[in-house]
Amino acid sequence: MRVAPGRCAGYSCCMTARDTVDGARPAHPVLLTLLYMPFGMPSGYVSVTLAYVLAHAGFSVEQIAGLVALQLLPQTWKFAWAPLVDTTLTARRWYLIGALGTTAGLFGTAFIPARQDALWLMGALVFMSSVASTLLAMAAEVLMAHGTHQTQRGAAGGWSQAGNLGGTGLGGGLALWLSQHLAPWTGGAALGVITLLCCLALLAYREPQRESATHLHYLHSLAAVGRDVWAIARSRAGYLTLLLFILPIGTGAASGLWSALADEWQANADTVALVNGALGGVIAMVGCIIGGRLSDFMERRMAYMAYGLMLAVLTVAMGALPKTPTSFIVFTSVYAFLTGFVYAAYAAVVLDAIGRKSAATNWNLLASFANIPIWYLTLIEGHAQARWGSSGMLYTESALAVVAVIVFGVVSAATARYTRAQNKVTVS
Repeated sequence: MRVAPGRCAGYSCCMTARDTVDGARPAHPVLLTLLYMPFGMPSGYVSVTLAYVLAHAGFSVEQIAGLVALQLLPQTWKFAWAPLVDTTLTARRWYLIGALGTTAGLFGTAFIPARQDALWLMGALVFMSSVASTLLAMAAEVLMAHGTHQTQRGAAGGWSQAGNLGGTGLGGGLALWLSQHLAPWTGGAALGVITLLCCLALLAYREPQRESATHLHYLHSLAAVGRDVWAIARSRAGYLTLLLFILPIGTGAASGLWSALADEWQANADTVALVNGALGGVIAMVGCIIGGRLSDFMERRMAYMAYGLMLAVLTVAMGALPKTPTSFIVFTSVYAFLTGFVYAAYAAVVLDAIGRKSAATNWNLLASFANIPIWYLTLIEGHAQARWGSSGMLYTESALAVVAVIVFGVVSAATARYTRAQNKVTVS
């Protein structure tokens, strides 16, 4: 769903390849990494830090998977409040509001003891910080959509998702290391401070100008979401993109459970903090940047599926080979690298689709679809691990990805034949 250069709803969008709004030169895309890093940190804190701590406090993998899924749940509905970012305040103010909410959630969660009777309160704060993180991400998406030329969408997608996955890995690893070597609360507190420091990257961006004659309202924009879905769904390219996003291809869902499974590979806290945290975060960032650049040279939906199949092959190998600390380090590191490829291709596909019209709303409409398989696959893998063990869990992720690619291929081929037949009828 591309928008031609000109005026778009809510914001002024005239821009050349070298200029952003108001004639300003675009900020370097590396700053997108800083803007998106706080979005990934709550996920890293839950999937790396809390997962490890709770696993050693006697919580089951299935319970931990439920907490991880709860953190993901707002990401599947965030399109419902995305119009607020497009229609009220400014992108930078919304970013600051989101950063403060995220920080409060991280600080609060850090002080909750790892006890069964406190799990509900922990879940509530995890949910809150996830909602708040969506606000700062939406604001960053507005700034990115208005400051990225169409020829650089793969690169912008790579740098932004480098911040997302880097925040997950680096943030989770740092918080785990601090919580194990200092006081338990220091991990979450440190991530809260880093979240606030990342707000300094806003200084490099000019605020997109709203049209004074345009008065968008939340309910009007929310209704427009339904029209956008229909506009996408009635075109072949659009419904294939939506189908691609809701299928369990390249979700990276297993990474949310590595910390809970680490003992099975004889990996200790420092190993988890390194490979599933700091090192994994850096590797994922590199994967995002490389995958983003590669996505500029191929059809982006095909790149998305190809990267997802590479992940499927990897998880089969990890499940089949002996479970040792070395294999844990190697496989989780490569998993992080390939997940970076998938996330970069995803961001490039979204940038292709949304143009610059109501960027936060339209981005998060598609992002909500893309987060659905991560959410449900996390729950499925938690159940699979409880029933068939960790290897069975990995085989389940691989099998579902392969089936999903086959389904997409069948639908794509069938609709291509239907479209050609319709074109012949029209010509006749």
